Amino acid sequence: MSAVISASPPAVDLAAVKNKQHLAWSSGDYAVVGTTLQIVGESLCEALDLRAGERVLDVAAGNGNATLAAARRWCDVVSTDYVPTLLERGRARASAEGLQVQFEQADAENLPYTDDSFDVAMSTFGVMFTPDQDKAAAEMVRACKPGGRIGLANWTPASFVGEIFKTLGKYLPPAAGVKSPALWGTEARLRELFGDRIDSIEIERKEFVFRYHSAGHWLEVFRTFYGPMHKAFGALDAALQESLAADLIALAERFNRATDGTLVAPSEYLEVVIKCK
Repeated sequence: MSAVISASPPAVDLAAVKNKQHLAWSSGDYAVVGTTLQIVGESLCEALDLRAGERVLDVAAGNGNATLAAARRWCDVVSTDYVPTLLERGRARASAEGLQVQFEQADAENLPYTDDSFDVAMSTFGVMFTPDQDKAAAEMVRACKPGGRIGLANWTPASFVGEIFKTLGKYLPPAAGVKSPALWGTEARLRELFGDRIDSIEIERKEFVFRYHSAGHWLEVFRTFYGPMHKAFGALDAALQESLAADLIALAERFNRATDGTLVAPSEYLEVVIKCK
């Protein structure tokens, strides 16, 4: 009887996944959606108890919600993202408010900064989308000074946004072997990612509320401007686009707590404050 040799699963091409993600986040105009999330950056900066003069790194900053919140607290902020157009939108916002911020294109998995460079490293709904989660977490710790803090805002798997990505995945399955971004919204995964490199971790469950004229208005905005959804619709034929739109409208209505025709949809996220060793 011959032995059965099981083939090991093929290695995940993280570079290809990252390139695909980059194209997605570069499409549409995330800043249109991102600016509505400003309150999350403000809340995270308060949770981090930022002090004037601290050096703060915003990782995968998008159009700069947490960046601006930290700058308003007189911190020395470096705002990074790998999508140049988003950095430009953040730069325009900072200029309009007269805030001094350093904007730099950077990869969250390979930050171009020396060890122990920042008092605080933070990310709101950004670093959670990196393909190599372990590397991204390690980079945030490396960039942070001993005794410094890491602040995160991550959607949970069961949140409205978590369910959006599950719905998109039914039509366009994610690359095999790539961990779900929503795992960053679980305490177990956060403890795996940061492990014994940190001194403590504090987690609070919070909600961001999406407020739109209607579920249809929300979908119109997201499919036009939210990169991953914009690319998903663009990859489907007309019939599948119609089916996806119907599923997303139904999802939005399931989360909707408004009764006046508008959309008021809470989406749970974890607000995380980590103290580095």
